[in-house]
Amino acid sequence: MLELDQIKYDMSSVKQSLSELEDSLGAEDLRKRLSAIETELHREDLWNDPAAGQKIMQEKKSVERKLGALEKLENSYDDIEIMIQLAEEEDDGDMVEEIKESFSSLRNDIEDLKLETLLNGEYDVNNAIMQLHAGAGGVDAQDWNGMLFRLYSRWAERKGYKLEILDMQRDDEAGIKSVTMLVKGENAYGYLKNENGVHRIVRISPFDSNARRHTSFASVDVTPELDENTTVDINPDDLRVDTYRSSGAGGQHVNTTDSAVRITHLPTNIVVSCQNERSQHQNREVAMRILMSKLIELKEREHKERIEELKGDYGQITWGNQIRSYVFQPYTMVKDHRTNAEVGDVQRVMDGDIDYFINEKLKQK
Repeated sequence: MLELDQIKYDMSSVKQSLSELEDSLGAEDLRKRLSAIETELHREDLWNDPAAGQKIMQEKKSVERKLGALEKLENSYDDIEIMIQLAEEEDDGDMVEEIKESFSSLRNDIEDLKLETLLNGEYDVNNAIMQLHAGAGGVDAQDWNGMLFRLYSRWAERKGYKLEILDMQRDDEAGIKSVTMLVKGENAYGYLKNENGVHRIVRISPFDSNARRHTSFASVDVTPELDENTTVDINPDDLRVDTYRSSGAGGQHVNTTDSAVRITHLPTNIVVSCQNERSQHQNREVAMRILMSKLIELKEREHKERIEELKGDYGQITWGNQIRSYVFQPYTMVKDHRTNAEVGDVQRVMDGDIDYFINEKLKQK
């Protein structure tokens, strides 16, 4: 059973990976923190501040999830060792295929948890605010922007994240001019932050009667959602606030008052908007939170002397600034120009399977 001998040989490197993973996660510190959290949860005055209590509960859930994932990997390793021993004792070749599948699954799960340890930025654990804007290409670009919205919606669903639309500007003819959405889940920002930039599509335009190939662009901007207690000093004189009527699909007004809010921060020319809430006051609050998130990230990037990354990996939403290309014609391919990662199954990517690209970029850290 040569295949079994190879797995036995590879098991030693997997054991080493598990040991390194335990160190990377800081498993011992996590266990101590979990014990401290459980003690804190027994405080009688804890829920006097519901927000603080909820935050502690979320941290407990996060710590338990990480420790549980590590324990599951260690148990899988032990199970495979037992299966190998039984296969050798009983000279059972039929078990080899099952062992191979379990071993392959274990290595993949270890790799996934390793990647999570790379999400150690200050805001990586936070929810993510995503803004998608159609660029050069007219109605084709707006249609492409709508396709990207579907892609990220599907990705969020695959990850078990919740998606909340904060603002959406549809075009009367087709597609989406711009959309702002909140992706809610642990590490959402850490995974999505590298999606910042211009995304290019090459395809036969469904809007061209001559069926010619067109190139269109859309930009993706990702910032972390900040804790409600996080504040930024903003001079009211630096803001221009516009109100307008919220509109649904096809431009139909969903109410008859100017409840939607658009805020422009004049010194940076950052524009944020929200029309998801029922009142103008609520929409303004949400828009201000988005603005604060953007200003804090801007400050962080300036501190790291990487302001060009915020302006983006995109300066203009046009040719030459793209981070990723999605080619439908004359061949099919999706390629990330930063990592050179590429796949041929463009439809699978459009259905939200972008973890390969996200992971390859994370590995560049």
